[in-house]
Amino acid sequence: MADKLTRIAIVNHDKCKPKKCRQECKKSCPVVRMGKLCIEVTPQSKIAWISETLCIGCGICIKKCPFGALSIVNLPSNLEKETTHRYCANAFKLHSFKEPTEAGRMKWNFSPCCQSLVQDPPDWQEILTYFRGSELQNYFTKILEDDLKAIIKPQYVDQIPKAAKGTVGSILDRKDETKTQAVVCQQLDLTHLKERNVEDLSGGELQRFACAVVCIQKADIFMFDEPSSYLDVKQRLKAAITIRSLINPDRYIIVVEHDLSVLDYLSDFICCLYGVPSAYGVVTMPFSVREGINIFLDGYVPTENLRFRDASLVFKVAETANEEEVKKMCMYKYPGMKKKMGEFELAIVAGEFTDSEIMVMLGENGTGKTTFIRMLAGRLKPDEGGEVPVLNVSYKPQKISPKSTGSVRQLLHEKIRDAYTHPQFVTDVMKPLQIENIIDQEVQTLSGGELQRVALALCLGKPADVYLIDEPSAYLDSEQRLMAARVVKRFILHAKKTAFVVEHDFIMATYLADRVIVFDGVPSKNTVANSPQTLLAGMNKFLSQLEITFRRDPNNYRPRINKLNSIKVGGCSDKSWITFISINNWKSFFISQCSI
Repeated sequence: MADKLTRIAIVNHDKCKPKKCRQECKKSCPVVRMGKLCIEVTPQSKIAWISETLCIGCGICIKKCPFGALSIVNLPSNLEKETTHRYCANAFKLHSFKEPTEAGRMKWNFSPCCQSLVQDPPDWQEILTYFRGSELQNYFTKILEDDLKAIIKPQYVDQIPKAAKGTVGSILDRKDETKTQAVVCQQLDLTHLKERNVEDLSGGELQRFACAVVCIQKADIFMFDEPSSYLDVKQRLKAAITIRSLINPDRYIIVVEHDLSVLDYLSDFICCLYGVPSAYGVVTMPFSVREGINIFLDGYVPTENLRFRDASLVFKVAETANEEEVKKMCMYKYPGMKKKMGEFELAIVAGEFTDSEIMVMLGENGTGKTTFIRMLAGRLKPDEGGEVPVLNVSYKPQKISPKSTGSVRQLLHEKIRDAYTHPQFVTDVMKPLQIENIIDQEVQTLSGGELQRVALALCLGKPADVYLIDEPSAYLDSEQRLMAARVVKRFILHAKKTAFVVEHDFIMATYLADRVIVFDGVPSKNTVANSPQTLLAGMNKFLSQLEITFRRDPNNYRPRINKLNSIKVGGCSDKSWITFISINNWKSFFISQCSI
């Protein structure tokens, strides 16, 4: 019996289509053949139902389902008693809830027996009784009494213009409950945008606007879902400082973030979440920032003696060729160019690039990175300068707006028919990006992370000489970011092509880059795109502009941003910055020089 209680059955609501199949799952189930109702489904059913108590975990139904809608997951034996919430039968459930998250009138769908969740949901008194004596008792009591107000900054900020109409200033005036609008707008660089309509804002401007709307309201719980998306490194740190300004003993501030550098800079405590996507999730106890991130990267929770990932996540900077080697391998050159667009002027210093090379472009938003890409692709003619080489270009834009009304399979068949069925492309791109898991879903129903993976596969699947990839890490979690970086790196190396990547996740940028192009100047006014530099020289130049310092973690050499007003190593001033040094033929992160 104990073994049965640690097994869950998941039925995917999007994939399960009883009206279009012959109920193969029910007909093939050995428990049903014995006369027991382990699986209940008819052609008129909306979805199949599986009894987790009767299921023996044979897996036959999984193989027989024509839509791949079923999965059986074995849980660690100690999890069943700690089930905190489940949406419905055969759906995702949450374990080991430790910290308050969101408030409201939604009850936690908790019951000691999971099979009774839907038929007999708990009332508030049962919830309070279960958490009696714990830190959560007072929290749930306040929820019941409507004493807590929660505000959430949504993940998908590009959907905001559909719900919010008017100018930035008018909306901020309506939402301002703390009279701190002027300060917050100054911190987030929104003052000059107050007269602009919300639908005219870029991705980064929408992100800062959404953070500002949350920060100027009164609430007990503030939740920020991926506040760094679309923001450059400098803006991410400003957003982190603004969020930390909300700290108050009477408030809960909760952040969901996949950029580990920003998370390290922003957090006081970290709870790791692990499990099986769409099946179950487990919340660990709170850890210190350094310990929590290292536990997540290691995939091992020492307090529970539990390994939730087979291999550790390792962020190593790739080997880079020195200047002499790069010059010998050069195959393409682009001339110095200038382009003026309204009040904005971009000057591009002549440069060169090779095949099997990834160029990462570093700079603040508004410095002309996308303009540079369009000029290199031949889609935008320069005002001054020579001719750019004629090259076939594949482009993945920053904003992904799906227009296709069919499935992912139909989209891939239409756009990259030859590539997506090629065995090498399937091995190098499709499988690592887990496209097979979503290939029959409608494009319009995909989440942000799923859209990002599909867009990356479409970009790499098109035959081209140069691949231009704008923010490939947006909406991806830490594991998916590392996998996406590996996919891009492996593909560019094997295909002997060149990639220009715009990336604001510092760890992912250092992982991807063979060389870097640093953009400096005044954003949206007058900027310069420097010629390509080695990773060491380019990173130091970029960080010196931002006046940001890093140190390395002694265990895994993960780069960590030094917090504002923290003590610097060796008495360096506030303007000290990171220098990358080579040790034993690999790159590590170390503060070795400072500017007085």
